[in-house]
Amino acid sequence: MLELDFTQTLGSHCLQIRETLPASGITAVFGVSGAGKTSLINAISGLTRPQAGRIVLNGRVLNDTAQRICLAPEQRRIGYVFQDARLFPHYKVRGNLQYGMAKSMVSQFDKLVDLLGIAPLLDRLPGRLSGGEKQRVAIGRALLTAPELLLLDEPLASLDIPRKRELLPYLQRLAQEIHIPMLYVSHSLDEIQHLADRVLVLEAGKVKAFGPLEESGAAA
Repeated sequence: MLELDFTQTLGSHCLQIRETLPASGITAVFGVSGAGKTSLINAISGLTRPQAGRIVLNGRVLNDTAQRICLAPEQRRIGYVFQDARLFPHYKVRGNLQYGMAKSMVSQFDKLVDLLGIAPLLDRLPGRLSGGEKQRVAIGRALLTAPELLLLDEPLASLDIPRKRELLPYLQRLAQEIHIPMLYVSHSLDEIQHLADRVLVLEAGKVKAFGPLEESGAAA
């Protein structure tokens, strides 16, 4: 369970969130540009710090301004996949995947590689990968850290339509076979309809709607 109750001001933007998200399936975070989507997951990941409030993941306090608790990103057990893959250019795919890999995931390495369809890429450098292949590697690397939560910040946004179509089936398989809750940021209703179980709709830094896809999709 992810408990959010915080306020954060970044420049002229104010984010005010009070919501509890289940620790299962894919929750899409939807909104127009500037609605606060990336600001929300940056606060959850620890990349930014709320001015007031609490963030609690599965009973672990990640942030509590009243108690002066703010765990560093590497202490939060949260995976983060950015719009650009951010792979290490001098490491082959295998090295990128193994960077930061949790001991508990060593036995799962081959299964995850097969699930993402990246076995043929293991001995390639990132410079020889397509955009969609890079994102699959980035997702694999994040999952191999054994996170309690996976954040995906518009992972398809930088891809052209053919590459988006290539990556969507892998994300669908992950949702079905990897039991790690995901927060999936997107401004694409088409992606959300293919992937999400529920939707959190943001508008001007506040929650406009939250619930199952068939209910909250209308508010989007």
